Amino acid sequence: MPPLEARLPQSHARSTSVSKRVLAGRIISGVPILFMIFDGGIKLTNTAPVTDAFAQLGYPLALAPTIGILALVCTAIYAIPRASVLGAVLLTGYLGGAISTQVRAGASAFSVFFPIIIAALIWGGLFLRDDRLSEFLPGRGSRGR
Repeated sequence: MPPLEARLPQSHARSTSVSKRVLAGRIISGVPILFMIFDGGIKLTNTAPVTDAFAQLGYPLALAPTIGILALVCTAIYAIPRASVLGAVLLTGYLGGAISTQVRAGASAFSVFFPIIIAALIWGGLFLRDDRLSEFLPGRGSRGR
C-alpha cells in the first residue's frame, strides 16, 4: 500500500506543508515575543541590572518605564496576527535604536549583534506564518507562480 501522502489529494498535502510552515513560524516568532516581554517587563522594575544598564548606556533611569511600555506595546501589536507586519516594523525600529545605543556606548560585539538576531527571528517567523510577505520577494510572489 502506498504511503499516506501518496493517497491524499494534492490539496491536502499542500495544506499539511502550509500548516507545518505556519507552526514553525509561530514557534520562531514566539522566541522574540518572549524575549521582548521579558525585556519590556524588566524595565518596569527598579532592579540593579536595569539601573546599571541605564547608567552604562547613558540614559536617565526615569526613561526605563517608558521604554519598557513601548517595547511591550510593540510586542503586543506584533503578536496580533492582523497587525503583525506593523508590529514587526515597530520592533525593527525599537531594535535599531538598541543597536545604535550599543554602538554609541562602545559595547561588545554580542551586545550589538543580539538585537539583529532578534530582528531576524521577528521577520523570519513572520515570513513563515504570513503569506502576504511572500508577495514582496522576487520570484516568490504571484508573478513568480
